[in-house]
Amino acid sequence: MHNFLLNILLALSALSYLTAASALGQQLTEVSPAFWTVVEKNARVEKVAGNFQFTEGPVWNRAGFLLFSDIPANQIVKFVPGSAPGVFRTPSGNSNGLTYDRQGRLTICEHSNRRVTRLEADGPLTVLADRYEGKKLNSPNDLVVRSDGTIYFTDPPYGIPEGEQQELPFQGVFKIAPDGKLTLLAQDFERPNGIALSPNEKTLYVTDSARGHVRAFAVAKGGSTSNGRTFAEMKSERRGVPDGMKVDRKGNLYVTGAGGVWVFDKTGKHLGSIVMSELPANCAWGDDDFRTLYLTARTSLYKIRLKIPGFITYPTTVRR
Repeated sequence: MHNFLLNILLALSALSYLTAASALGQQLTEVSPAFWTVVEKNARVEKVAGNFQFTEGPVWNRAGFLLFSDIPANQIVKFVPGSAPGVFRTPSGNSNGLTYDRQGRLTICEHSNRRVTRLEADGPLTVLADRYEGKKLNSPNDLVVRSDGTIYFTDPPYGIPEGEQQELPFQGVFKIAPDGKLTLLAQDFERPNGIALSPNEKTLYVTDSARGHVRAFAVAKGGSTSNGRTFAEMKSERRGVPDGMKVDRKGNLYVTGAGGVWVFDKTGKHLGSIVMSELPANCAWGDDDFRTLYLTARTSLYKIRLKIPGFITYPTTVRR
């Protein structure tokens, strides 16, 4: 009788877990058994904050907090785990992608101001790029910084303010060299969006939201790129398109897209997906061990614990 009751309790507990997970729209979907080398089978997505307008561009500060953009609210939000979110910066230029540079300065894609800026340690903003060959950029979307200080960013037209015109005849991927020179790397994207570097910095990944794939480029020592190729297809019947992404220390990619987060190994093989109720737009590694993946998903902020620490492209001891 004891074992019978125990089994009933275990079954009810499992049913309760599955019902709660289903209510949240959570599901871990295996495509390859290797999926479980990066995700625990009992891992769960946890909602940690909500009531935002549209969240994007998260980045973790080793001081113990996460920054992310609430684009329509024109704010950069500061989230300290265990505390209520607060405003870090407003107005933000309707900021989107955020990261830190090699000196620990916050670097920002400003959607409505159509520029990439840097928040200096003493407070003022420095404009790093706002025009290419005399024409306004579209609306810088996401960015990543290489160890030598080179900044790579995408420039789709999503954030061009109503009434303004797109001046560039293409949607590009750019780099800002350490000396400040702006160079166009690719202009054959339809909607370039998320961007990331491999741990050895020899590969640059860029999502194309309109074409439903991730592309990969070889990165030369001087920062130039070549041999663009389709790295992974992400077409699905679920809602959503390829968007922001991050890479772990072993080179696996975590790409926000249709249904949730798609996990690929470094060869482009789809290992599985973390399905979510709210579609994520971007993600960032956080917490002291960088094994927590924070997810900006429409009106909310979520997190999930993973097995492999994230690859961090900026110093883990940073200012502000």
